[in-house]
Amino acid sequence: MTDTNWQKSSYSAANNECVEIRTADGLVELRESDQGHLTIPTTPAHFAAFLQAAKSGEFDHHA
Repeated sequence: MTDTNWQKSSYSAANNECVEIRTADGLVELRESDQGHLTIPTTPAHFAAFLQAAKSGEFDHHA
């Protein structure tokens, strides 16, 4: 498996409770920093679609 380092947002809290992301073997993986053993894999295309939807406010009614 070819891994890259986990990255977290510069907006993350000082207590390191955040969502982290990396690419591995052509997939995008997400995890919560305090639950590092649990990962969510997805394709780059699905992740890009999610980011676009979040940026456009599509999920704002869930907040």
